Amino acid sequence: MTWPRTDADSELTQRRALRIELVVVLAVTFGLSAVTAILQLADSAMRNLSAQRIPLNPRRSYFDLIDLGLNLTFVVQLIAWGGLGLYLLWRSGFSPARIGLARFQWRADLGGGVGLAALIGLPGLAFYLVARALHVNASVVPSSLSDTWWRVPMLLLVAFANGWAEEIIVVGYLLTRLEQLGVGSRAALVWSSVLRGTYHLYQGFGAGLGNVAMGLVFGYAWRRTGRLWPLVIAHGIIDAVAFVGYALLAGHLHWLH
Repeated sequence: MTWPRTDADSELTQRRALRIELVVVLAVTFGLSAVTAILQLADSAMRNLSAQRIPLNPRRSYFDLIDLGLNLTFVVQLIAWGGLGLYLLWRSGFSPARIGLARFQWRADLGGGVGLAALIGLPGLAFYLVARALHVNASVVPSSLSDTWWRVPMLLLVAFANGWAEEIIVVGYLLTRLEQLGVGSRAALVWSSVLRGTYHLYQGFGAGLGNVAMGLVFGYAWRRTGRLWPLVIAHGIIDAVAFVGYALLAGHLHWLH
């Protein structure tokens, strides 16, 4: 005899499906990156962490066109990660507008993004220099791409693709799903921020702590405004300034090394 399904059974099934989905999404995106970063940090720490040089945008091939193609595939991967989060939310009734990706508002979203970038970027640079002085961070090389015609456009693409993928998955998607699973808003924000810090640990302990702080600020801003665009823009600006600034100025400012 088959008993009829109750509302409680349906809710349990839905929650189980959300947990499985969450694990799978993180396993193919930033959760896997976090595990990799922890192992890379352990490797660097055992070889004198402060003496290590970590390239954020490494040269992927000795051949220029192949290097271009490999970097483009990395950008596509990041865009696809963000698209995966949006698609799964949409399938469960959360449109992009509900997580803050409604029609772009130039004054609010661009202005908010620039403000957030200044709030995080300048203290972040100071925090990095302090972490280097305390020998708790590796030497981060924002770009080791060859000086080619496509270097600057590619660094800009990577910067904003990073912002797109991270803010959608780690803020819009993760916080929405955690709250659906009954995790309190404060606890969800902490978990999101810890994840952000963890997958940056390959750069060192300073980068991990700095990105936890960034996650708390970004998550709070998203909750207050209901807009995700400013976070994407801010993240893109921070990375773009770091990547392009290093590529253009590394030979002139010794403290960048």
